[in-house]
Amino acid sequence: MPQSFLDAVWLVPLLPAASALLMLLIGRRLPKPVVSALCCGSVGLAFLTSLGIFVEMLGRAPGPERVFEKTFFTWIPSVPILTEAGGWAQFEVNWGFLVDPLSTVMILVVTGVGFLIHVYSIGYMAHEGGYYRYFGYLNLFMFMMLTLVLANSFLMLFVGWEGVGLCSYLLIGFWFKKKSASDAANKAFIVNRVGDAGFLIGMFLIITTFGTLNFTAVNAGLSNFSMGDPTIVAITLLLFVGATGKSAQIPLYVWLPDAMEGPTPVSALIHAATMVTAGVYMVSRANGLYQLAPLSLEVVATVGAVTAIYAASMGLVQNDIKRVLAYSTISQLGYMFLACGVGAFAAGVFHLYTHAFFKALLFLGSGAVIHALSGEQDIRKMGGLWSKLPITGKTFATGAIAIAGIFPLAGFFSKDEILWKTFSAEADPFFKVLWAVGLITALMTAFYMFRLVFLTFFGQSRVPHDVEHHIHEAPRSMTVPLMALAVGSAVGGWIGWPAALGGGNWFEHWLEPVMRGRGEAAAVEHSHATEYGLMVLSLAVAGAGIWLAYTFYLKRLELPERLASRFAGLYKLVYNKYYVDEIYSRVFVEGPVLGKGMGTAFAAFDAHVVDGVGVDGSAWLTRLVSRLTIWWDTWIVDGSVNLLGWLVWVLNLPARALQTGLVQRYALWMAAGVVLLMLYYVQRYWSLFFSS
Repeated sequence: MPQSFLDAVWLVPLLPAASALLMLLIGRRLPKPVVSALCCGSVGLAFLTSLGIFVEMLGRAPGPERVFEKTFFTWIPSVPILTEAGGWAQFEVNWGFLVDPLSTVMILVVTGVGFLIHVYSIGYMAHEGGYYRYFGYLNLFMFMMLTLVLANSFLMLFVGWEGVGLCSYLLIGFWFKKKSASDAANKAFIVNRVGDAGFLIGMFLIITTFGTLNFTAVNAGLSNFSMGDPTIVAITLLLFVGATGKSAQIPLYVWLPDAMEGPTPVSALIHAATMVTAGVYMVSRANGLYQLAPLSLEVVATVGAVTAIYAASMGLVQNDIKRVLAYSTISQLGYMFLACGVGAFAAGVFHLYTHAFFKALLFLGSGAVIHALSGEQDIRKMGGLWSKLPITGKTFATGAIAIAGIFPLAGFFSKDEILWKTFSAEADPFFKVLWAVGLITALMTAFYMFRLVFLTFFGQSRVPHDVEHHIHEAPRSMTVPLMALAVGSAVGGWIGWPAALGGGNWFEHWLEPVMRGRGEAAAVEHSHATEYGLMVLSLAVAGAGIWLAYTFYLKRLELPERLASRFAGLYKLVYNKYYVDEIYSRVFVEGPVLGKGMGTAFAAFDAHVVDGVGVDGSAWLTRLVSRLTIWWDTWIVDGSVNLLGWLVWVLNLPARALQTGLVQRYALWMAAGVVLLMLYYVQRYWSLFFSS
């Protein structure tokens, strides 16, 4: 038996894995209540185990005591490899878990939010087919995600990384008879493979550089490298390519909006609270590498900031309730990368943590609205739902206030921390530009979120008459998780209460054994007055966004149409998502160079060169050689042997004529011989007699 919760860390991923295996093997035979109890119960127990691990870690002294690594077995035995320096190193990979403040936060988020989403799914998926299959996929995802965040090496992290990609494919395409769902699943799978190629190359470079993939060993080897080392820059940029795919950043973000074709709880769990944050987690886990690569940090910060404002602009005009939230997710992930890029890794993880609460709440709230409106997702066909869906409306509004960054809800503390760290990161004006981008994004976020709230829950009802009389509040299995997440969205950020407001930012101190960000080290000193001023500005910007949304969608309803008409070209461009999907389709799918043309060229190369010369050519050569060998064997080797045998047979003919084995024949030949001898001597003596 385990002596402590830390020794029992293997239970955290194993519990959902066991229930997933049961579902996929015998789930079809189990009644729905049993499926619900097994799958939700296993995740609940995993959460309780994670909570025990957190409490045990909390009881340890800050610093190295809060880092615990447990190895279970050797996965890849020790093999010699040639390192970049030209020497040899023993490469080995162990299957083990690394428990430290960062992974503790992640397992609490994954299991805690995951448990609430599992409970919500009981009500949401109650009347859907494939109930056992849905929960089997969901629990398989939990196992893979927990493996990812507990991994003690890049390779084991990659196992979970690919596993959540597979589960994402399965869950997005859960309604596989629906073409749009299967297409979205394929798109997500293919786009993520592009990013994963960069991740793999980065891992190969880590192996040749450090001789290991273990996080602890890699961090220990960083002392041998100087700031800006080209190899470290290459590694970090390649890893970030993987992160842009998994965490939906420019240019690999296009799969996430389409992923809304899956069930809404899937959107809440995989595409808001957990899987899409894997890239942020990976960059934060590799913060030691990134701190030695200033160029890579600038790339991360720039991509994050540009993605944040770019995705927010598309969220301003979308009409599908889930797509608005999808673009919001992309934008908030951009905020997290902005924090990591300025070296404030703790602030990025803090926003990851608070975002899990309010974004899961918003997605589940949207699911409750869709459930009440018999599947309707267009916010133009909603309105006036506040009194009809009171719990959903209040909890959804709580999530919207949190994501808008209004004090004292969770989003204020994490978003303000990111903006503050960006503003004070460097004296370079470039970082002030990124801060301004983040501030404008905050305005846009508040606007599109309250546009969503006002169009959905307030104003005149635009619900079709045949749907209106069916509107009802969601069952308790759905509303209780909403209320729990609303509490988290309200108070979850208090653990990061900033020092300027009398707090100590406990969350940042908790993560200190794992990361001491370059941003903190290189921060420009500012007074508390400056920080207060930026807080007030942030709140004012968020308030302005809410006021604009109120004016546009409740007070002066003609303004949106008037603006859309006046700036028709710009509106059409943004509404059609800048035509990026069409461009990608034209260039990378249908294109003659990078699309089908390249595919056709590769197919021809494969058919005529690889198969023709390599496979078919080698087969033809093998057949030719075999025929020559057969001819040589038949006519030369066997022919020589057969010729020798024929000669022996010919030479043996006289002997065979004499050697018959018959005594009478032998007597006859003897008699004939005697007669011949007699005739010889008679003839001889006869000729002598007559000659004389």
